[in-house]
Amino acid sequence: MAADDVPLDDKAKRMRDLLSSFYSTDHASATNSSTVSSKYATLDTINTPSFDADQYMNLLVQKSNLETLLQRHVEMAAEIKNLDTDLQMLVYENYNKFISATEAIKRMKNNIVGMEGNMEQLLEKILSVQSRSDGVNTSLFEKREHIEKLHRTRNLLRKVQFIYDLPERLGKCIKSGAYADAVKFYTGAMPIFKAYGDSSFQDCKKASEEAVAIIIKNLQEKLFSDSESIQARAEAVMLLKQLDFPVDSLKEQLFEKLEQSLGDLQLRFDEKSAPAAKSDESAYKESPDHVPAAREVTTRELVEAVRAYRVIFPDSAQQLIKISHDLIAKHFETIENHIKSQISSADLLGMLRLTWEDVLLMDEVLPEACIADVCFEAANHALKQYVASTFSHLSQSITDSLIKVQRQKDTVTEECSLQAVLEASKKAVIQGSMGILLDFRQLLDDSLPLLLRLKDSVVDWVQEGFQDFFRTLYDRFLLLAGKSNFTSQDQSFPEGMQGDKTVAGLVLVLAQLSVFIEQSAIPRITEEIATSFSGGGARGYEYGPAFVPADICRMYRSASEKFLHLYITMKTQKVSVLLKKRFTTPNWIKHKEPREVHMFVDLFLQELEGVLSEVKQILPQGATRKHRRADSNGSTASSRSNPLRDDRMLSRSNTQKARSQLLETHLAKLFKQKMEIFTKVDSTQDSVVTTIVKLCLKSLQEFVRLQTFNRSGFQQIQLDIQFLRFSIKDSVEDEAAVDFLLDEVIVASAERCLDPVPLEPPVLDRLMQAKLEKPKDQTPSAT
Repeated sequence: MAADDVPLDDKAKRMRDLLSSFYSTDHASATNSSTVSSKYATLDTINTPSFDADQYMNLLVQKSNLETLLQRHVEMAAEIKNLDTDLQMLVYENYNKFISATEAIKRMKNNIVGMEGNMEQLLEKILSVQSRSDGVNTSLFEKREHIEKLHRTRNLLRKVQFIYDLPERLGKCIKSGAYADAVKFYTGAMPIFKAYGDSSFQDCKKASEEAVAIIIKNLQEKLFSDSESIQARAEAVMLLKQLDFPVDSLKEQLFEKLEQSLGDLQLRFDEKSAPAAKSDESAYKESPDHVPAAREVTTRELVEAVRAYRVIFPDSAQQLIKISHDLIAKHFETIENHIKSQISSADLLGMLRLTWEDVLLMDEVLPEACIADVCFEAANHALKQYVASTFSHLSQSITDSLIKVQRQKDTVTEECSLQAVLEASKKAVIQGSMGILLDFRQLLDDSLPLLLRLKDSVVDWVQEGFQDFFRTLYDRFLLLAGKSNFTSQDQSFPEGMQGDKTVAGLVLVLAQLSVFIEQSAIPRITEEIATSFSGGGARGYEYGPAFVPADICRMYRSASEKFLHLYITMKTQKVSVLLKKRFTTPNWIKHKEPREVHMFVDLFLQELEGVLSEVKQILPQGATRKHRRADSNGSTASSRSNPLRDDRMLSRSNTQKARSQLLETHLAKLFKQKMEIFTKVDSTQDSVVTTIVKLCLKSLQEFVRLQTFNRSGFQQIQLDIQFLRFSIKDSVEDEAAVDFLLDEVIVASAERCLDPVPLEPPVLDRLMQAKLEKPKDQTPSAT
């Protein structure tokens, strides 16, 4: 058990010491070392060759107590037992090895027996073969020398024949246009012409030089020919350089030609990538004249030309770098032109992939140009332009759906016309927004290195784009409603529409569309952005979030209220023009007795029907509860006594008594409760119609106050107002307030009348009944 407690390193060390002591023969050195180290003996010297047992015991007794000595005794007994066991195992192992070695020596001795005789026989045979080989070499030496001499002569004659045939070969190459073979033949013969061209092969050299002159001339023509490809021109430059032609003198012309070739380079993908070329992308890819292959060949020619020029002109790196940068600029110039004409994300991805392939080709040839970085900068600008252009086209599509009302002024009151425009506009907003989000999502999901590097920027641009899109759309709404001057940089707004008179129905559509954007579109777009376009941060957090839905919602909430009030104002102003014409045209002092309801009442009701038709298409119904007279918080009668309800006043024919009665009504007004006429306008049918009616009646009251009436004029106003009261009572929400305003008109006309005697009730009823029985087709038109 004690042996197991000894660490493996100590055990191995002890084994080495045992083997060393067993096989060691240098006892003198051990004796000397024991003498030297006896002075410095310690308890650790028990494992050294210089161990002194007596000294060790004395030292151990001096430094240890009885318990330590007993413990040391037990440990040493265990160590001695382990050492004896190790020594015994060592002896057994060595004995086995000695036995194995002895057996191996016996086997070797048995196998060597007879080998000496075989080796002597082999030596004799080798010597015999060597002697015969020497004899054969001696006999064939002269013939071998002769054959080698003939072979050298044959090779020389072939070269001579090649030199004599060189002019003819060069002529054939010139006829076939194989200038590369001709240059190869001539450069191969140049060493011979340099050595023997002035003596033995003078005529051949002269004829070959004449042929080479023709080749140089043809290569120069080919070099500057517009019909030759870029790769053929580069090959011509290489051949001229091999012929020791001073191509450096042509360097400027060659690079001008290369730049011209770059300008004429047709990036054919632009002819097929546009949406109008083919709507079916799969059919386009499977077509036999698939464009990317043709484009790739053209680009490869330019790349090979750059590769050749780099070898021919080692100091032309800057010019080649400029050409490579111009190539990338041409790619993105074409891409940006297509972006302006509205392309899908799939088309944009296709063009970016083709551009990136060209970047990799050029970067392999000219790595010091850092074309990838130039491409990233150009792609950054192109993608930003694509995002902005996409939002611009969406804004234009929404505007186009709205200006249908502006272009069809005569049919805006037809059934469902405004409703169709509103639904089309809602569809354009929500489906258009979801569509462009899907397109932008395709850009983010693509693995193209260009897009991976610009992913955060694209997310920021999309969020900023929606913020700017809704602000721009708000400005367009104001412009369509006639509330903003055309000072925007957006030139896509249709010409001729900015100065057109605004249609009231369009304003109502804008009001309800603003409500839809605030309550439906913005929340859905915000949710989609949070799901698919979170992150970003390339614009810097110090600028705040790129898309702030709360600001947009507040903007469109305010816009809906503004457009609703504008619609009410427009309709009220139209009726006010009618009322002004009605009350300023006749001479009310000489007015005849009333025989029927005046035409202006029919026109007013026609305008009211138009309002009802428009609001029913656009606005929700709202609460069905009507505000009757009994529901009003105010007085159930006019603040001035209604002359129609006061029989005693109506029976008086004396003007002085009527004026005294009016004085009494003014005094009673001080003790009446004030009625709230104009309340907040809600985005409902009843609220809008009621507000318009109230404003029109208020205008009617003001026009009445500006005139002076005789008895007949007053009675005509009484008849018109009574018929108007009967006709509009079912169309308004706050009937009590409308009745109050109608009463105010009667009171105002009585105040301005010289003899305010009203019509008798039977006469009033008969005239109204006659008007009701009159066919509607006899009603005057608004014209």
